[in-house]
Amino acid sequence: MTPEEFLEELLDTPAPTGMEMDAQRLWAQYIAPYTDEQDCDAYGSTWAVLKAARPGAPTLMLDAHADEIGFSIRHIADNGFAYLERCGGSDVAIARGRRLRFFGTDGEVCGVIGNTAIHIREDADKAPKLWDLYVDFGCDSREEVEALGLRVGDCGVYCDGPLVLNDKRIVCRALDDRLCGYIIAQTARTLHEQGIKPEWNIVFANTVQEEIGCVGAGMLAYRLQPDAAICLDVTHATDTPGLSQARYGDVRLGKGAALSFGPVCHPNVNARLELVAEQGNIPLQRETTGRGTGTNTDQVYRSRSGVPATNLSLPLRYMHSPVEMADRADVQACTDLLVAFVKSLKAGDNFRHRL
Repeated sequence: MTPEEFLEELLDTPAPTGMEMDAQRLWAQYIAPYTDEQDCDAYGSTWAVLKAARPGAPTLMLDAHADEIGFSIRHIADNGFAYLERCGGSDVAIARGRRLRFFGTDGEVCGVIGNTAIHIREDADKAPKLWDLYVDFGCDSREEVEALGLRVGDCGVYCDGPLVLNDKRIVCRALDDRLCGYIIAQTARTLHEQGIKPEWNIVFANTVQEEIGCVGAGMLAYRLQPDAAICLDVTHATDTPGLSQARYGDVRLGKGAALSFGPVCHPNVNARLELVAEQGNIPLQRETTGRGTGTNTDQVYRSRSGVPATNLSLPLRYMHSPVEMADRADVQACTDLLVAFVKSLKAGDNFRHRL
């Protein structure tokens, strides 16, 4: 596949938390020609390894997460309407009137979240509670719903597919964090096309269950024991109306990746990223976190005796919605920065603190 074809298919492939394997297989198939080996663990976190030129080299882990937010069926009423539970941080305030794709025992089933007309809705100005949401599958009974292959616990995601605005802005559900998985795969492809044989082993990781606590990345870091790590996720672009930069920082679409600074993010890894960005004239923004990052970095850095790690983020508007928006230029800047970082690594590099 071309990169464009891969991205479109990756975005269109549902992967709610706990059901990531269809997207994982697609990701592994794409990255395979550019890496030496691929594997996955018990829960589906998938990785590919580009081996160093010499044996015994240190290992860098580049991580993104494969899962997306969604809903699962909590209860199917006798009248055929299904009530919901959240998978990850789904925003119930924007859920009514949306189309959903559910994955049952007999395949995909579509439904809509009911939206009582504003003319006859008593609470027209109030956001619904989670338990107010119900899915209409066009059925009149529980038996009809179950005949479609749907049961309590089956998961679904929004139907919204990819769209490009003004030839530069990508819009889709699940850009968080499918777009960063794409960036990591493109990093592997770029290194291959440039004929780069790195001096470190590079693990390209696409981990599961970030949306419910960064679980998969913790498992994988424990297993692979990297010597350093860069975790890619999205961050809030604060360049839309109504957002205070004094409160949320100044991060903009089209200005490059945002590098996190805070207790979790190792200053030596950050210093190298800033250096290669400056040397390569690669745009890079800064943001700060007072405690944890809220990303896989929080699990990776504490693995075993500690991993020098940081969080590198893709600016994103409208996070956890069906219209998440990112800039193509930022996708390229992230890729360029990761490629430059890998190329900068020397066999004797060590990002740990020293006395």
